[in-house]
Amino acid sequence: MKTNLKARRAALSVLATLALGAGLSSAAMADITIGVSVPMTGPASGLGIPMSNGVKMWPATVAGEKLNVVILDDATDPTKGTQNARRFVTENKVDVIVGSGATPVGIAMAAVAMESKTPQLVLSPIGLPPGQDAWSFRMPQSNGVMANAMVGHMVKNGVKTVGFIGYTDAYGEQWLQALAPLLEKAGIRMTVTERFARADTSVTAQALKIASSNPDAVVVVASGSGAAMPQLGIVERGYKGKFYQTHAAATRDLMRVGGKAVEGTFVTAGPVVVAEQLPDNHPSKPLGLKFIAEYEKTHGAGTRNQFAAHSYDVYLMLEKVVPVALKKAKPGTPEFRAALKEALETTPALAVTHGVLDFTPDDHWGYRPDTGVVMKVVNGDWKLEPR
Repeated sequence: MKTNLKARRAALSVLATLALGAGLSSAAMADITIGVSVPMTGPASGLGIPMSNGVKMWPATVAGEKLNVVILDDATDPTKGTQNARRFVTENKVDVIVGSGATPVGIAMAAVAMESKTPQLVLSPIGLPPGQDAWSFRMPQSNGVMANAMVGHMVKNGVKTVGFIGYTDAYGEQWLQALAPLLEKAGIRMTVTERFARADTSVTAQALKIASSNPDAVVVVASGSGAAMPQLGIVERGYKGKFYQTHAAATRDLMRVGGKAVEGTFVTAGPVVVAEQLPDNHPSKPLGLKFIAEYEKTHGAGTRNQFAAHSYDVYLMLEKVVPVALKKAKPGTPEFRAALKEALETTPALAVTHGVLDFTPDDHWGYRPDTGVVMKVVNGDWKLEPR
């Protein structure tokens, strides 16, 4: 009897050990699911397609765990972006939402991230009311960071007056809000402020007003190939001054569409676009060169861009925060999502292709004010401007 009891206890002990081992194995192999919504169609497709390409560069695992990635097209539509985000959290049970690449869509998706308590790594510089970005972390530089680089360059080059033309949506409005006080502080007067919609194919009236005001420089706030259209219209009205474009235009589509009319244009960007021209001690140079080599091997020489690098940087951030969160909870749970948020807010400064990201509980932007660079279009290529 005693022998049988001992045998039963031994068998139970083995079963318990196997069950524990199976549990640990299950936790170790738990899939991490990421939902990505980017504008692969619509007016911002010039941003979303390379962002999708950047996601496709991600390895199949992160921190030793299988990575499940769901990519959806939001068509540059806030309603569609919201639908995608809700699908991610209800059907796909994602651990992280990524997107959108279009500012108005990213703002709409932030509401779902907040409501569902799911970390959102945004691929556009969305502005949100205080407290509404508790679960949203921006991968691009803020408009303020880029405006800082732009105005500094203007001051250095003697610009005294500026004309402004930008999108009627959140991207245009938030850029104007960031730029205006910096211009005022620098003693630069804004002569005229004009707007246009992303889907517009002509800005004849606006171009005439800007050219007539004859400012020293014109700031165009638009994205992708659409950024060339207003500049072409203003040049056609005989304007001969300087042009400045924002980081949403940091793509060769600007040169492809604009041709000779964009030669000499100054464009703010993240350092990755001109990684080869950075000083050797720049923290993003080796990462930028690695990204460029991998991206252009697939997509061709000269195809590197601001946008694919943002989604590439998402993986660099996940590599850092996922191991921290895994120590506290299992993927697919509210506890894991909360642990990811905490890790994002407490991880030490991390070099990525676009600069050094340093999120804190009070700062979900992350980049230092001096992160942006200014490039010049020279012979159809980018040339880094001196600081």
